[in-house]
Amino acid sequence: MSFRSFCKDHLLTIILFLFADFLCFLFLLIFKSSTPLIVVLLFTIFLVETSSFLYEFFRRKAFYDDFSSKLLSLDQKYLITEILEEAHFFEGRVLVDSLYDINKSMLDHLNQYKGRIESYKSYLEMWIHEIKIPLSNVLLHIHNQKGESDAILLDQIKKLEDYMDQILYYSRGEYAEVDYFIKECSLKSVINHVILRNKDSLLYHNVHIHIDLEDKTVLSDSKWLEFILNQIIINSVKYKAKNITFSLKVENDITVLSIKDDGIGILKSDLPLVFEKSFTGKNGRHNTNSTGMGLYICHNLCKKLGHSIEVSSEVGKFTEVTITFLKQDFYDTVR
Repeated sequence: MSFRSFCKDHLLTIILFLFADFLCFLFLLIFKSSTPLIVVLLFTIFLVETSSFLYEFFRRKAFYDDFSSKLLSLDQKYLITEILEEAHFFEGRVLVDSLYDINKSMLDHLNQYKGRIESYKSYLEMWIHEIKIPLSNVLLHIHNQKGESDAILLDQIKKLEDYMDQILYYSRGEYAEVDYFIKECSLKSVINHVILRNKDSLLYHNVHIHIDLEDKTVLSDSKWLEFILNQIIINSVKYKAKNITFSLKVENDITVLSIKDDGIGILKSDLPLVFEKSFTGKNGRHNTNSTGMGLYICHNLCKKLGHSIEVSSEVGKFTEVTITFLKQDFYDTVR
């Protein structure tokens, strides 16, 4: 708050002060007061007016400067009411009280919407878990009653399960930190679970798996990691891969897992956008099953788990996804 802007805002007050001083001067002349008395009275009046004006300026300046600096320092601006100093002038108190009322109203509305979202999310999760039961029964029946068309049915049911998992993990993604449990888990064990889960689809599409790694334990959540690897395999199968290779590189306690396939590949111009929500790129235009959500969810979950994920590719040759697992120090610093 500058003195110039304060003067502009109080221009009428300044004019009234000067007009009152002029009237006092006229009255003193009319009543033929002595010159020393006129000077002393006018100087006293001017001093009182100036002191009052400066006092009002400096107490407002202190409040508004503090308000502006605190507001700029906050990432979440609505928290300004929690750290504001008490205002010692009427307009400041009105501003603070209004901000409190506005903030309370906003929080009440947010809590209403949050309650609705949580209710919807709980229903969605319950529905997904419930619908998996009849699907599992259908899968069991198909496995027990083998027929010519069973491979197609198994593949389609597997896709249904994958899409339901995608919805489930997407709905939990914003609050993943309350659901995951970081501990040492065996990469080979997680990979084997994912391959077993996809065995019918891999057999149906004639995809060969190559595991070129020794067993290695990493810090992660096995359930979330399994979902991430499952999404990567789904993409490989979807984009015509016939071979998927898992390999491992360890340097300075940092473990890098590579999943490489020989599918149709990704355009160089599309690579920077593969983790964007709903981005399908050129490949998505030729494959109507593409949703652009799989890698987006994987990227979000990797960030929550403290992993990094990258994609490299060459059209017509390969696509390689690498997941980097950080060492123990990372988790020690975020606890």
